[in-house]
Amino acid sequence: MVYNWQLKDWPDFSYNSSAIEDLLLDAITKISLLTGGLNEVTEENKLETVIRVMISEALKSSAIEGENLSEEAVYSSVRNHFGIKPRVKVQDRSAEAISEIIVDAYKTYEEPLSKKQLNHWHSILCADAKSIVVGSYRKHKEAMQVISGYVGKTKVHFEAPPSSALANEMKNFITWFNATAPGKAQEIKAAPLRAAIAHLYFESIHPYEDGNGRLGRIIAEKALSQTMGFPIAISLSQEIEAKKKLYYQALEQAQKSNEITEWLVYFLNLLISAVETTQKILNFILSKSKFFERHQDQLNPRQVKVIKRMFEEGPGGFKGGMNASKYMKISKCSKATATRDLADLLTQKVFKKLEAGGRSTSYVLSL
Repeated sequence: MVYNWQLKDWPDFSYNSSAIEDLLLDAITKISLLTGGLNEVTEENKLETVIRVMISEALKSSAIEGENLSEEAVYSSVRNHFGIKPRVKVQDRSAEAISEIIVDAYKTYEEPLSKKQLNHWHSILCADAKSIVVGSYRKHKEAMQVISGYVGKTKVHFEAPPSSALANEMKNFITWFNATAPGKAQEIKAAPLRAAIAHLYFESIHPYEDGNGRLGRIIAEKALSQTMGFPIAISLSQEIEAKKKLYYQALEQAQKSNEITEWLVYFLNLLISAVETTQKILNFILSKSKFFERHQDQLNPRQVKVIKRMFEEGPGGFKGGMNASKYMKISKCSKATATRDLADLLTQKVFKKLEAGGRSTSYVLSL
């Protein structure tokens, strides 16, 4: 098998402009609308949206690599790195690492990419890794392969450039990344296009022994933010994790040629979905604000506590809805009090029934 980096035209990527024109316009339009919406809300609502997106990115980026993090630990870590008080001590090193990198990338999006920055992120991400080179490009002589299957029956999906070629390949990549930034010699004016190429280019070099996927997604988001001129709050990882097999198929196919039209179509659709998800999060947060403006004076302290806990679940809602037993546990009240409070919330049209049937009756917020 011959891979993209082995071809004579590497890394001169080509594509059919007309095939991506509509998708590219759609992506840019949706990003602009989202940005406009974020700029019109309060700083508190904007920050909450950004934090929710970052939590999703941290959780799903790790999940793609088979690592399940504590949402509570990620939430605390992201808030810590934004300097939000009170500061909470986070014991989960993995949650702390990915959160630190994501927040740092968001804050430093304008800065040029550098080997120092990449190695710094890698040293944070893989600080506890055993038997691999941390904070530096890989050095082993063996081929760096992306494989699936089991011992004796594996399939090689991709083989990256050898370690001996990494210094030159990464020097060229970093030079390309910075040269295509706004106002530079090779500027790529379409932000989604630059992000798509940056991700594919980096993943094809695969410079580290581990962590390439997580860093590659951050690089794509950095490219997007730089070219748009402001930090974009999206989670590519959430969309990738939802259809992980499709992502790997698209990447594998793209790494066989430097004609990347199909990859761009895939990535632009991915990006559009990510932007739409952030828009849903923003809409949800605005709904929450309006909800409390309408009902705050009608609710007792127990009801406020329970409803705030329900809102913490995000746009997806509280799994299974709210019922008497959950209400008792969250508010620490008796069954009689829980039943009375729930009936009151239903009467006030704060809640609506999700499903009926004696003990199984549960409720969702009436937004």
